[in-house]
Amino acid sequence: MEDKYISELAEIITGIKEKEMAENFLKNILTPAELDEISRRLQIFKMLEEGHSQREIAEKLGVGIATVSRGAREFKYGKQNFFDKFLR
Repeated sequence: MEDKYISELAEIITGIKEKEMAENFLKNILTPAELDEISRRLQIFKMLEEGHSQREIAEKLGVGIATVSRGAREFKYGKQNFFDKFLR
């Protein structure tokens, strides 16, 4: 995906000030499956931050251990400032 498209999406998202409007935007732009996947990925990051094991996360969220492992890699090597600001 081109960075300019991602940048445009980020600009729109940061311009949304109300929670209900943000939820409606996400529900309109994403398919139900995409919204579910993104929401679940956020829960994986939150549970990793809380210290839950990968196996526990997989069982609780009903996802495969490989899904949690990919999330754990991103959590460990991704842009930590995001996680520090939003998940704590």
